[in-house]
Order: sequence, then structure tokens, then C-alpha cells
Amino acid sequence: MATFGYRDVQEGEKSALVRSVFSSVARRYDLMNDLMSGGIHRLWKDAMVEWLNPQPGQHVVDVAGGTGDIAFRIAALSRARGGDASILVCDAGIEMIGEGVRRAAELGELGVQWTCGDAESLPLADATMDAFTIAFGIRNVTHIDRALAEARRVLKPGGRFLCLEFSRVQMPGLDALYEKYSFAVLPRLGDWVAQDADAYRYLAESIRRFPSQTLFAQMIGRAGLSRVKVRNLAGGIAAMHSAWRL
Repeated sequence: MATFGYRDVQEGEKSALVRSVFSSVARRYDLMNDLMSGGIHRLWKDAMVEWLNPQPGQHVVDVAGGTGDIAFRIAALSRARGGDASILVCDAGIEMIGEGVRRAAELGELGVQWTCGDAESLPLADATMDAFTIAFGIRNVTHIDRALAEARRVLKPGGRFLCLEFSRVQMPGLDALYEKYSFAVLPRLGDWVAQDADAYRYLAESIRRFPSQTLFAQMIGRAGLSRVKVRNLAGGIAAMHSAWRL
């Protein structure tokens, strides 16, 4: 069995259910991110890319990269440092990729490449990437351990893994407020803006079922990645996990 929010579903069902969620909200996905976080997700993504510290000439794959938020930041920072990184966005949802390609054209980010693929079976050769990034995507995969194993497989020795994901609130008092906001406000906001309350109810539920910072760090280590570090954001509402393939 696999988890889909608070439901337990057959393993073969989950990927189709997740794709359906993101297909439904693709056109409003970025707007919803701004509304539901008050724009704070932009600061989290900036922090992620700054910690990644991309260098000109590196090969980076951004998995579950959908509409390109992380890829565009990596491209901009790499250019600011005197060159271009080679960036591939890989997402399982064709509608999300479509939004990313449209945004890339609007922004003139024509160097970013796009492909449709599953985080548990990436269409990439072994040891070809200098960095693997994934933001707000790994909790949606059916088998987190397989996605982590794929990250290690495609990374070169010395390559960097960096994940940004919703996590467990660490600040006393904030947890109760966040719980109420997640289940009382997010579905209503999703219904109003994206015409899909269920998608944002799933979001809240999937966050609650995702492993804590410590447990996820242990999973990363078991996948064969080393030097695992964690940085909490906004009191633990989100967290970044960094590791390396040695």
C-alpha cells in the first residue's frame, strides 16, 4: 500500500492520483503558492539555490521542477557568476511542464531543458549530474527510498543532493496555528482560486504524513548519500536537506 494524503491506496494507483492533482491545478499552481504562503515560498527557494551555490558549467537536474521556479533561479545565479549551468527540469506531469515551458518563453530562459519523467526512474545515465535538486516534490512520490536511490545513481562522485520540502514545525505555539490554517484555510483557498479544494486538502494531508526532519535525514543516509545536513525554515514549516555522493 501507499499513502495518498490520509488515504491508503494501492501502490499502482498513487502516481496517477498525484498526476491528476497537479494536472488540475497546473495553470494556477504558481499563483496558489504565492497566496497560500504570502510569497514566503520565494524566500525559501532563494535560500535553497543560494545554499546549492551553482557554478558555471555544472550539470543540474531539478526533479519535480514543474513550472521552473528552481531552474530559473539556478540559471540566473549561474549567469551572475560568469557562465551558464546546464539545467534539466524533470517532472511527471506534462501539464506542469507545459506551464514551465510557457514561463521560460516569457522570461527568455531558453537554455533550460525539459523532460517528462518519474522521480523513481529518471531518464538519465549513471553519474552524469553535478547536482540534484527537488523542491516540494519528494513527498508526492510513491517510494521515497527509490527516489533517493535515483538521486544517488545520477549524481557524479562529489555531486550534491538538495531537497526543499514541507516538514515538522519546531516552534512551540506555531504548530497549532499552522494546523488550523492548513485544514481550514488552504482547501477553501484552493476551491476559490484553482477550483479544486481536494488538491489542497491533499497537500495538507501529505505534509502531515511526510517523515520528520530527523527521519528523512536518516532515509537520505540509508540511500548512500553522505554528510547530511538540515536547515529549518520558518520554524520548521519547511526544511532543506543537503547531502553529497562521495
